[in-house]
Amino acid sequence: MIYLFLSLVLLGVVTALWGWHSHRQHGDEPVVVADSCATCNGDNEKCEQECMMEAATQPIEYFDDEELDVFRGRRSDGYTEDEVEQFAYVLDTMQDADVRPWTRSLTLRGIEIPDELKDELFLRQEAI
Repeated sequence: MIYLFLSLVLLGVVTALWGWHSHRQHGDEPVVVADSCATCNGDNEKCEQECMMEAATQPIEYFDDEELDVFRGRRSDGYTEDEVEQFAYVLDTMQDADVRPWTRSLTLRGIEIPDELKDELFLRQEAI
């Protein structure tokens, strides 16, 4: 019985010494949980910015919308009804999970989304 008691005390002392040494070596560094672009949900602006910067270094992803490249450099309030319909068609045919990446793709390509679709786009991004 005494051996069991001494073993438990020795285990406690070793654990305390290891914890003290570990704390002294690492200090009070905060534990950082890294967000990945896969888990970025729009609540964290820093995550969104980092994902946009990361996306800028990758090849641009297209969503079967190459025809929208002709609108590069156009202001969001300068589209005709027919041109807005082209954007609306692409938006209406995609899944909600693809809306945020599509928006990033358009931004990286220098294409502004028509003002008429921004509310719907916002609602679709929030639906995820």
